[in-house]
Amino acid sequence: MTVPGTEMHIVTFTFILLESAMFFLQLALYLIRPSDRHRRWYLILLFLLILYNTTGGLFPDPDINLPVHVQNIIAYGTGFLTAAYFPYYFYRAFGLKLLRFHALYGVPLFLLLPYLLFFVIGYAMHQDLEYAIRYGVVVPFFYSLVLLWAILRAIRAAYRENRNGKRYTEEIMVYIAVAPWSAMTLIAYFDLGQLTEALFTNLGFLAITALFILKSVRRARKDYELLINLPTDGVGIAIFEENCRYYGLTKTEVGVSRFLCRGLRNKEIAAELFISPLTVKKHVENIYRKTGAGSRASLIHILSKPPIH
Repeated sequence: MTVPGTEMHIVTFTFILLESAMFFLQLALYLIRPSDRHRRWYLILLFLLILYNTTGGLFPDPDINLPVHVQNIIAYGTGFLTAAYFPYYFYRAFGLKLLRFHALYGVPLFLLLPYLLFFVIGYAMHQDLEYAIRYGVVVPFFYSLVLLWAILRAIRAAYRENRNGKRYTEEIMVYIAVAPWSAMTLIAYFDLGQLTEALFTNLGFLAITALFILKSVRRARKDYELLINLPTDGVGIAIFEENCRYYGLTKTEVGVSRFLCRGLRNKEIAAELFISPLTVKKHVENIYRKTGAGSRASLIHILSKPPIH
């Protein structure tokens, strides 16, 4: 069953709708907490997945005013681009340094170069899609197996170094979602159809996005609990001031910290202190660096707990 007037399967269209809704929700959460770099990298991943599903679902279609061979080049290109982003995502979002070679050099050589040679140059010259698929997916298929092993090895190495199983739950879930993509070359080679392709490439990422949303709700609840329990009595203020002195915060940074703990945003803090939002941002970065805090919630916890130093 396809969407009327298109070549797109209804399942692919459903995935696009769900992922688009999740993308805008994630974008809203990122704008609330722009320091969440992990979410930033995941937004890019979601965008590429939506782009891949859209082009793969619509192309090729003779009714579209675009040469069929150009449509195929675009459709396969978004698939290669999405797959090429996976190692970079693990490398940057999770800090898996063992993937640096694959993210920066391996992917361009063994994924993007075959696509360029067979699906862009070769296919544009001969317009023989079967030839492009037959020879253009061989190296990417074997390299995708190498990537799966490399990513798993990087996750295991990071786990052995930190011994924190809970921390690596998300990495394992993303890995499970990415793993079916290694079969994409086989799906293209044997022409198993759009439905099989959509199911292989999307189900895992929907589960991961749901995990992201759940984590955001839990984090927001934790932030709220910390804010309402922020000490306002004399003893609590004394503890706050002693911690500020211990971490070497300047007078302005102490003032910024007070407003941060009260839940004010950078623009609101700037208005209160009569300084620019850019200056506030710099002070916030310094405060986080000095205290070791990674978020507003952790800063509240650090500055409000009784000192043990």
